[in-house]
Amino acid sequence: MGTTGSGILFALGSFAIYASQDVIVKLLGGSYAPFQIVFFSVLFSFPLATVLLMRDAQKSNLRPVHPWWMALRTVAAVGAGAFAFYAFSVLPLADTYAILFASPLLITLLAIPILGERVRLRRGLAVGVGLVGVAIVVQPGQTALSLGHGAALASACCSALSSVVVRKIGREERSVVLLLYPMMANFLIMGAILPFVYKPMPIEALGGMAAIAFCSFIAMLGIIAAYTRAEAALIAPMQYSQMLWALFYGWLIFGEWPSVTTLGGAGVIIASGLYIVFRESRGGSSATTPVLRTRTRPGTPAALRIGPFLRRQKSTELVS
Repeated sequence: MGTTGSGILFALGSFAIYASQDVIVKLLGGSYAPFQIVFFSVLFSFPLATVLLMRDAQKSNLRPVHPWWMALRTVAAVGAGAFAFYAFSVLPLADTYAILFASPLLITLLAIPILGERVRLRRGLAVGVGLVGVAIVVQPGQTALSLGHGAALASACCSALSSVVVRKIGREERSVVLLLYPMMANFLIMGAILPFVYKPMPIEALGGMAAIAFCSFIAMLGIIAAYTRAEAALIAPMQYSQMLWALFYGWLIFGEWPSVTTLGGAGVIIASGLYIVFRESRGGSSATTPVLRTRTRPGTPAALRIGPFLRRQKSTELVS
């Protein structure tokens, strides 16, 4: 198998692991508040952050270069994780994924005022069509919208905002700063809420919390391996394979099967996202390629950013 093929397989495997993580979140969400799940998943992620700090030999402090942008990124990252965990807890998996897949559309829109991106007619139409797909899934006026639908939409918005802000300041801020501030904010905010929602956990539930952090770490390694072996335009669309896992897990574990409108709306959203990815991959179509460069899966608390690891690996290969 060629390098490109192995990269695609790494990506498919990684997103399968992410989907398994979301199943654990949904299973735990039936018994525990999302604030408690986020708190302990972040807690178990701290050793990974420690390893990253130990590998960062840059002599500097942990003060952000852009404090206001950093504050906005932190708030958005905290909201993205908390809202996503709540949505997975109360909505069918396929419905949650369909709405979260709107994140590339929102990234394209937010890149206009924040990054100065110029979105021409074709990408603009793709965004509009994708948002129609979101409306098909949510069906405003046809069904009663739940807090879960609102949480999924809020998570997609927060994820998009966080990604665009990172695209703006990522090369000037240290990777450990971009990692630690959202982690500490999650830890402190969820820790402050925890006494009001805490339920004692048996060892199995605690193991599930640790498994969420472990799955996120293993999937991240797989995504890094994927991007080092194949072009971003081939790897980025692999995220949509999570919908297949949502259908499988939803049917097998939770007895869920999405409606025709949900599947149709998801198809429209995915098609729009794919068009935006391929359009950005064409030279001259996008100055900032915000969607194509969003490599870390959004909506995962304390997710480690992929970009710094890729840059470090490329610099190591050049030296060697």
